[in-house]
Amino acid sequence: MPEEKSFFKKIDITKLGPLVALAILFVISAFASPYFLQVRNLLNILSQVSFTGMIALGMTFIIISGGIDLSVGSAVAFSGGVMIIALNGLLQVMSEPLALLVGFLVALGVGIGCGALNGLIVTKGRLAPFIATLGTMAIFRSLILFFGNAGNLTVDFRYTMLKDIGRGRTFGVQNTIWVFLILTIILQFVLNKTRYGRYVCAVGSNEKVAKFSSIKVDRVRFMTYVITGATVAFAAFFAAGRMNSISTTQVGDQYELDAIAAVVIGGTPMTGGTGIIWGTVVGAIILGMISNMLNMVGVSPYLHGTVKGIVIIGAVLVQEIGKRSTSKLSN
Repeated sequence: MPEEKSFFKKIDITKLGPLVALAILFVISAFASPYFLQVRNLLNILSQVSFTGMIALGMTFIIISGGIDLSVGSAVAFSGGVMIIALNGLLQVMSEPLALLVGFLVALGVGIGCGALNGLIVTKGRLAPFIATLGTMAIFRSLILFFGNAGNLTVDFRYTMLKDIGRGRTFGVQNTIWVFLILTIILQFVLNKTRYGRYVCAVGSNEKVAKFSSIKVDRVRFMTYVITGATVAFAAFFAAGRMNSISTTQVGDQYELDAIAAVVIGGTPMTGGTGIIWGTVVGAIILGMISNMLNMVGVSPYLHGTVKGIVIIGAVLVQEIGKRSTSKLSN
C-alpha cells in the first residue's frame, strides 16, 4: 500500500473540497433555474460577493495566524462614512478627481487604522482576538452612527464620479470584480511566495516554535490585521460608490459572518497554521451562489442565514473528517 499512501500525500483532499462543492452547486443551480447560466446573472453573483470577498482575503491571513476579526463589518461602515464626510468637504475646495483620490486615501487610512487598533489590542494588550474585535465592532459602529445621526451619509448629488466607479464596468465586467481579482492575485503571492506569508503560517501553526525560530510573532500577527484593514477600505470605497452613500445602520451588517464563512468554506481551518487564498475566493462564490439560487426558487430571505449556517457547520465537519482520514492514511 505504499503507493496509495504517497498518492494521498500528494493530493490534499481537503483542498479539493471547495472546488467539488462549487461544481456540485453550479450544476444544481443550473437545473434549479433557467436564468442561472445567463452571463448577466453570473456577473451579478461575482459582483455581490466581491465586497465580502475582499474582506475575506484579509481575514484569511488573520485566521491562518490563529486569530479572528469580528469588527470588519462595522469598520466598513466607519471607514466608508468617514470617507464621505471628508469627500463632501474636499469637493468644495478641489477638483472632483483629486477629491476622490484623497477621499480614497482617507478610507484607506481609516481602514488600516481600524486594523492597526485591533492588532495592537491583540498583540500588546494580550486580549483574545474574539474579545478585542467584539469590542471594536461596537466602537466603530457606534461612532459612525453618531457621526451620521443613525441615518445615511450621502455624497453631494452634483458629483457622480464615485458612483460611476462603484457601479461602472471595464471590458463589460463590474469594477468591483476586477478589484477583487487583483487583490486575490496580490495576496495569493504574499501568502505563498514571500517570507512574510511563511511566517504567518508558522505563527498560526505553533507560536512557541515560531518564537524559537526568531520570528517576530507580534509583528507578524499585527500585520495580518493591518492587511485586513486595507481590504476593508477597498470594500468600503466600492460600497459607498454603489449607492453614492453609506447607511450607518445597514452597510457592513453581517459582513464578518460572510467573510469568516468564505474563509472556512474555502478550506482554511479555524485552528490556523495553513490556508488557501483561492479557496477563500471559491468559498465567497459558493455563498453567493447559494443566496442566488435561494432567491430564484423563492425561498424566504429570512431563511438564508439558516442555510449559510448549515453550510459553515458542514464545511468544518468535512475539514475534520478529511484531517482524520489523511492522518490515518499517512500512518
